Amino acid sequence: MAPRKKIFICLFIFVFFAALGTSSADDRSVISLTTGQVIYVPVYSHIYIGNRERPFLLAVTLSIRNTDLNNPVVVKKATYYNSQGKLLEEYINTPATLEKMSATRFVVHESDKAGGSGASFLVEWESEKPVSPPIIETVMIGAQTQQGISFTSRGQVIKEK
Repeated sequence: MAPRKKIFICLFIFVFFAALGTSSADDRSVISLTTGQVIYVPVYSHIYIGNRERPFLLAVTLSIRNTDLNNPVVVKKATYYNSQGKLLEEYINTPATLEKMSATRFVVHESDKAGGSGASFLVEWESEKPVSPPIIETVMIGAQTQQGISFTSRGQVIKEK
């Protein structure tokens, strides 16, 4: 292949992929504000290791972080379900206010195997004014003998208010 043709092809590929990755400044600065959501958050109270699928128990921390710079949000519910969708525990008895830029957490102990590998939290929150949505995620961590593991799962909006 001629050198000019190679250069043209390389330049074309570069411009093509550069165009795919660009967006206007307006696209990047749009933040979706909302007054409430219901969030599904995956939880793994254990995962399986080895050929015999031996359970590796994990402690779980549900973290709810108010990302709004000016307004509080109210966490109305944080409910914990097992792999079969059975309600195991309600972590909030009365609505809890998270002030701007604050956070709260709930812990499922490592010894609590009831949730299983397909457990989940449903978190419901609301605000009087439109706010930037909170970050809601779980952090799983466990250690057995000399092996340790940790990872996170981010919540998914399943309903807007």
